[in-house]
Amino acid sequence: MNALSARRRYALVSALTWLPPGLMMAPLVLLMSGRGLGVAEIGAVMGLYGLVVVLLELPTGGLSDVIGRRTVLAASGAFSAAAYTVLVLAHSLPMFMLGSALKGVARALSSGPAQAWYVDTLHAAEGRDADLKPGLARGEAMGSIALCAGVVTGGLLPLGLSSAVAEPLAAPMMLAGVASVALLAVVLVALPEPPRERLGLAEVLRGVPLSIRTGVGVAVRDGVLARMLGVSAAAGIALCSIELLTPIRLGELAGGPDAGSTAYGTVAAVGFAASAAGHALAPALARVAGGSARGARAGAVVTALALGGLAASTALPGAAGLAATAGAYLVLFVGLSAATLLHVEIMHGRVEAAQRATLLSVDSLSLQFGGFLANIGLGWLAGRAGIGTAWAVASGLMLLSTLLYPRTRAVLAIAPRPAP
Repeated sequence: MNALSARRRYALVSALTWLPPGLMMAPLVLLMSGRGLGVAEIGAVMGLYGLVVVLLELPTGGLSDVIGRRTVLAASGAFSAAAYTVLVLAHSLPMFMLGSALKGVARALSSGPAQAWYVDTLHAAEGRDADLKPGLARGEAMGSIALCAGVVTGGLLPLGLSSAVAEPLAAPMMLAGVASVALLAVVLVALPEPPRERLGLAEVLRGVPLSIRTGVGVAVRDGVLARMLGVSAAAGIALCSIELLTPIRLGELAGGPDAGSTAYGTVAAVGFAASAAGHALAPALARVAGGSARGARAGAVVTALALGGLAASTALPGAAGLAATAGAYLVLFVGLSAATLLHVEIMHGRVEAAQRATLLSVDSLSLQFGGFLANIGLGWLAGRAGIGTAWAVASGLMLLSTLLYPRTRAVLAIAPRPAP
């Protein structure tokens, strides 16, 4: 398979992977509330999803390295279709919990294999020196565009069907299930892999822990990779500070939670488009900056400055504050998305195919750990000292993380090491 075909297939799979979560983002909480769940129960449903993803992140990454990318991605599509089917039919807490758990399994299974497939395929076609940036940029941009389209569609579809169907909020879930089936079909048809040795269940059960142990060991022992995990934790703090504090700030500016929810939904949808732009600009940023490490550092600096802008915007009232908050939000996602893509390219260059998906799972866990710290620390700080102070701290941490990026020479001088 040539590079162009691999890029197109990776972009298609990325879009189909992120379209279902986008479709359900706007109506899910309202659907649960309308079917009788209280706020605490809805929180439990959402919390279960996050717990399942965290628990399965490393095992599913190891599974992808052992049995293949296509099999794991196909399983993700199947679990995703099952999850949305259950959510459409759910009318009780246990059923919503089941749907959320299945959705968490699907998310964990989809975390890394598609990107690992693309990198493996491109290396097979053009060698280890192949430029990963154009394909990674296209795939990540398509994922962000699909999220944006999904959020807009999921928000507007119930309004258009309000007089035509009994439960219009369930319609985006049905559409998400259809998109999940499409993902399953595309993965089975369009993502060929080299033949792998057939493994029995006992061999898989032995191979997955070994792959996890080896992948984590490589990440910890390789100085560049270990520093990249620190950068991911800082990015998790930045992202969580946005997700946690932006809705509150917009609610204050818009005059209430209802208007704030509308404002945040609009800003979030445009934010996904900004994220797509950041991914698309990443290759050019690397060229201008003189390498992926320098480009990633520049993107992280832009992110830190945007967080600082958010902190400063808290001094502005009314429409001016709303405009400043939205502008800084969009700039942040352009910078962070560009930095993240180049960050991932650096990591891919330092690991062999046998540990590639596991390393992506380790990186994802580091991001989530940063988000956990932000939820606790920045939430407490915002309550005591204000939202602006919390964003200022997040900005400082993001700026400090730029010191962890290696010199370009250091990235290129150390060859990827095989698994011990």
